[in-house]
Amino acid sequence: MIITHTLPWDKCLSHQLMPAIEKGWKDTPMKPIHFFWGLAGKNIPEIQNCIARGEEWWYVDNGYITEQITRYPEPIINDYDKTYFRICKGGIHTTSFKEHDDKRMNTEFKGWQSGEHILVCPSSPTVTSHINGISQEEWIKQTTDEIKNCTDLPIKLRNKPRPGNEWWNTDIKDDLKEAHCLVTNMSLAAVDAIINGVPCITHSRNVAAGVSNRDISYKTLNYPFKPDGDKINRWIKMLSYNQFTIKEIEDGIAYEILQEQI
Repeated sequence: MIITHTLPWDKCLSHQLMPAIEKGWKDTPMKPIHFFWGLAGKNIPEIQNCIARGEEWWYVDNGYITEQITRYPEPIINDYDKTYFRICKGGIHTTSFKEHDDKRMNTEFKGWQSGEHILVCPSSPTVTSHINGISQEEWIKQTTDEIKNCTDLPIKLRNKPRPGNEWWNTDIKDDLKEAHCLVTNMSLAAVDAIINGVPCITHSRNVAAGVSNRDISYKTLNYPFKPDGDKINRWIKMLSYNQFTIKEIEDGIAYEILQEQI
């Protein structure tokens, strides 16, 4: 039994994603399978209910490597053929991958850069509270204090761009220039960083954890983990097999590929 948790706001992208899932996902009449778009509304307590009941649940959100949507004042998909959405079983990121020989996109890793500052990129307040159990402000202070204890490199903060804040209408690539390392909990900024040659420290449940350090220390900050290019390109291929266009979801392609991953 497919159970889609569509958010009430009629402009929310869940009103496009959930019908596509209902059409493209094979039904299991005797087994409830839940789908959630993001963590807004009642999704967090509903996810907790699924976990308590031992019911299967999937998380749907923006893709890892994708054309960006217009977010404000309402979400708009500008190019349906190049806009991808991730569908993750039992978590907000994919952490279990199956390797593929081919790839579904042309992104290539071009090598690691050298840098002069630490870029700190927190997840949203909602995700930080859900994953870390503290506020975003607490996470930022805790993280920057740990960094200061381990290195003299300057720290630069980049929060999520929102209307009216200092990062609105800015590009993360500008902050990644001359960055020595990026530190985050669950932000997809880690994907941008690695593809652009900046090593990362992430939460263990971040999609980039397998190609990043997962703790802050003198060694990980000053000599961050830099996997070879072959490993990064294999990781990029795996990302491409865990994100899909709405048409691929609707046509059942996402279902077929994801069944091979689990």
